[in-house]
Amino acid sequence: MSAFVADPRLAGRKVKRIAFTEEQIAARVRALGQEVAAAYPDGNLLVLGLLKGSFIFVSDLVRQVPRPLQVDFLVVSSYGNEMVSSGHVRLVYDPQASLQGLHILLVEDIVDSGRTLSLVIEVLQERQPASIEVCALLDKHHATHLTHAPRFVGFDAPNEFLVGYGLDHAENFRHLPYIASLE
Repeated sequence: MSAFVADPRLAGRKVKRIAFTEEQIAARVRALGQEVAAAYPDGNLLVLGLLKGSFIFVSDLVRQVPRPLQVDFLVVSSYGNEMVSSGHVRLVYDPQASLQGLHILLVEDIVDSGRTLSLVIEVLQERQPASIEVCALLDKHHATHLTHAPRFVGFDAPNEFLVGYGLDHAENFRHLPYIASLE
């Protein structure tokens, strides 16, 4: 799709294309909710979202999982104002609740380098959960070294800088209902 100039939410910025429409995202999130429910028929499930990028995805996903669960968040930073990961991952907010014996579904907006996931999984494993799995809205398939590759994936992501549906550039564009690549 060409630049979506008519959208005032873009604040004058142009997009190369719409990678995933609002309708495509909604349909895939519904399906992921069913996949998660089937994978966790019982036990204590904690959906742990990585903020800020996953907040919209987590919100939509948990409403599509027809079983009891809990929700919490972690805040991790690796991009700052750049369009590529800095390589330095910081844990900014870390809930101190006991995770021992819980099934953890770590929800990420996009798996790119895998540095963030590697750090977070290492920290969570020390807390002795029953299991840890990853659900990613988007996977670029660059992180071939991950010990915990995403079990649930919304979409294979193109090798572009994507914004919308929670993904940002310098804190902008998270509110877009679709996922687009910036020019």
